[in-house]
Amino acid sequence: MPKFITIGYGDREGYERTPEPLRNAAHAHDALLQKQGVVMGVAGPAVQVRNAEAKGICTSSGAFMSSQLPVAGFAVIDAVDMDEAIRIVSLSPCAVAHGVVEVWPLEQPGTAA
Repeated sequence: MPKFITIGYGDREGYERTPEPLRNAAHAHDALLQKQGVVMGVAGPAVQVRNAEAKGICTSSGAFMSSQLPVAGFAVIDAVDMDEAIRIVSLSPCAVAHGVVEVWPLEQPGTAA
C-alpha cells in the first residue's frame, strides 16, 4: 500500500480557540491511527545538516524552511491513494485546530506506484 508523509503545522492560539470536544475527538483520532500502526510524533527542534561535496559536516540550529505556523508533528501513513490520505489527516488536531497538514506521497525506489 502506498505511504504518505504528513507534516502538521499549528500554533497554541489556534489550538486553544478550537472547542475542547473537537480537540479531544481529533486526539482520539490520532490515538486510533497510532494503535493501527501509524508512525506519528511531535516535532522537536530542527537541525540543518550540510556536507558539501562530502568535505565536512556543517550543522546549524533551526528549520531550513519557514512557514506561517510552526511545525507541530509528523506521521507516516498508509493509504490507497491521495484522496484517502487526505481523508485520514482531515480529522487530525492540526487540521481541525486552525492549522494545516501537508500530505506528501513517499515515492520509494524499486516499488510500484
